Amino acid sequence: MKYFESSPIDLKGISKRANEFKQADPFPFITLDNFIDEKLALELASEFPDLDDPKLFVYENALEKKHALNDWNVYPPSTYKLLQFLNSEKVVQTFSELAGVQLYPDNGLHGGGWHMHAGGGKLNPHLDYSIHPKLGLQRKLNLIIYLSEGWQEEWGGSLGLWSNEKKKNAPKELIHEVNIRFNRALLFDTTCNSWHGISKPVNCPKDRSRNSIAVYYLAEPALNAPTRSRALYAPTEDQKDDPEVLELIKKRADLNQSKSVYK
Repeated sequence: MKYFESSPIDLKGISKRANEFKQADPFPFITLDNFIDEKLALELASEFPDLDDPKLFVYENALEKKHALNDWNVYPPSTYKLLQFLNSEKVVQTFSELAGVQLYPDNGLHGGGWHMHAGGGKLNPHLDYSIHPKLGLQRKLNLIIYLSEGWQEEWGGSLGLWSNEKKKNAPKELIHEVNIRFNRALLFDTTCNSWHGISKPVNCPKDRSRNSIAVYYLAEPALNAPTRSRALYAPTEDQKDDPEVLELIKKRADLNQSKSVYK
């Protein structure tokens, strides 16, 4: 089905970066600047709601402070069309070739959609859930599109990518930081002990927020794939000996207890 007159993203250009993606450190990823047609990117940016919109889901605890929404019925036209396109066969097949495995869209946008971080927003290093709690498929690729116009580097919000401490199953060393830039996308493999989170505190003005759209792609579970159905967070350096934070991490990672930590 055709959602736009022409593809709003350069799929051929993405395909050509397969080797770069696979060889990246600390795990497979690529950044894609000017990811979407500029006019569409501006339309998408204008469709984000105010932070006090009651439809937004609020995460506010010691591990994460953000607003999110994954309800298709709430999205304005441009956002709705883009998400349909990103879940289309054409895009899924391009990303399948990049990842080297057959992918499937998550039309339910579980954990995806709009993400917004106001000043003071945070996201501790974490591993995404492995097995989709409803589909039984493994989350394989994460696509994050940054859509905050005029974002200043001093406002922070960079996404950090950490290496893995295998013995402790914990983030080891901050290897790469993706600075926030309007219409920049990050695509990465989430199955490689892919610790990621906000590495520089969000310090934007009160009337601004770090806005992004997230889409996830699934695959048949790999052999010996982790079974977690919720994200596994790590404490920051100042939290590592805090018993309340460590207990919160356990609850956040548990499918049955995770909802108790949300606002």
